[in-house]
Amino acid sequence: MSDYRLQSAYLAGGWSRDVVISVAADGFISAIRPAAQLPDGGRGAEPVDGIVIPGMPNAHSHAFQRAMAGNTEFRLSAQDSFWTWRQAMYALANRIEPDELQVVATQVYVEMLKAGYTSVAEFNYLHRRRNGVAYEGANALWDALGAAAETAGIGLTFLPTLYQTSDFGAKPLKSEQQRFEFDTDAFLRAVDDHRRRDRGMRRTGVAFHSLRAVPLDNLRRAARALRSIDAAMPLHIHVAEQLLEVEACQREMGRRPIELLLDTGLLDANWCLVHATHATPEELEAVAASRAVVCVSISTEANLGDGCFDTRRFLELGGRLCVGSDSQATVDPSEELRWLEYQQRLRETRRGVLAAADESHVGTVLWRSAAVHGAGALGQPTGSIAVGQRADWVVLDAEHPTMAGGALETILDRLLFAGGRAAVRDTMVAGKWVVRAGHHAADAMLRTEFGRLVKRFAAD
Repeated sequence: MSDYRLQSAYLAGGWSRDVVISVAADGFISAIRPAAQLPDGGRGAEPVDGIVIPGMPNAHSHAFQRAMAGNTEFRLSAQDSFWTWRQAMYALANRIEPDELQVVATQVYVEMLKAGYTSVAEFNYLHRRRNGVAYEGANALWDALGAAAETAGIGLTFLPTLYQTSDFGAKPLKSEQQRFEFDTDAFLRAVDDHRRRDRGMRRTGVAFHSLRAVPLDNLRRAARALRSIDAAMPLHIHVAEQLLEVEACQREMGRRPIELLLDTGLLDANWCLVHATHATPEELEAVAASRAVVCVSISTEANLGDGCFDTRRFLELGGRLCVGSDSQATVDPSEELRWLEYQQRLRETRRGVLAAADESHVGTVLWRSAAVHGAGALGQPTGSIAVGQRADWVVLDAEHPTMAGGALETILDRLLFAGGRAAVRDTMVAGKWVVRAGHHAADAMLRTEFGRLVKRFAAD
């Protein structure tokens, strides 16, 4: 048991000053008490100067894509889009080896911790050797991601991803997609085996890459089988990210992709729809009613020219929303949330669009809701600072210029809208400090190994 005396903290019930939080050996919060009510006034607890907020779950990550961030920002033609970017992604996906993946993933997981993410949903469709042959026994690519999370000290919801076809109509995989292939029955066995090895901060869920990559009958069968393995298993899927995807689905299937998902009757609070950029008002209403979470990745959606999610409408319908770093174009939850609001301001030509009836501070609304719903999407016991939750905290430097002089209720506004990312100082995950004063124990190793690796990729 460890006791921490927090100068200022955003607890599940709101802002508090001078509280002592007890964290059990398993990393979970066992008690929260005002320091003044303790016999020693809290003097025996470890002081935590600064402002403590709940760590943010990263609900959508493709870790390997960190190795190409910044390398596709030049125009090949006037028609550049997601689909042209995808070719560069395929090239990287088809050359990276397990040991290289571990270095890249460790690098980006450490970056996440320094930015305020304390757990991550890793949406992984790298399953086979470079020649397309399946691994016998342990999957080295899956294990590389688990080892990276352990080295970084980040909570991990691993999402092995079912990927079977190249487009709607069960079109066969292309040569550049062979590394992603998985038979449904073999996939279910592999997921069940991986789930049995979950421990500590590691949780196994499942992703269906998209409706163009998984035939609807296979998705239904797999989803039902997974429910028998784990009734609360997190299930994620890319959906309605691109207009061309929506149009192709309508041509081939006679329905829009979100309509098809809704028609299955499978959606519930354990599902996470990634992007849903081109959802209709009717679809948003039905998704909100299903209690499925939507994960938006504004930095990636903007980087790829996807379009804008109708955030205001979805939240007004009672929708549950979270964020992720996706392609790692930006690894910063405060930027994702800032642009969530800014997109709406630009569309509606007014300010404070996403404020709530019970909270006028936009930063507080966005951080609070994304943390809670992100935790739900990951199936991790995080998202707020409360008894029974894992001690996943981010500490902001109260003396940093972006924080200095601000009232507590403005702190999360400052984090999102006044460059407060620079004030992120320390990060705790499961009661252990993994970042102190902006430094991580793996920094020196990564500076050498990651730098050498990306230089080699660039030279090839």
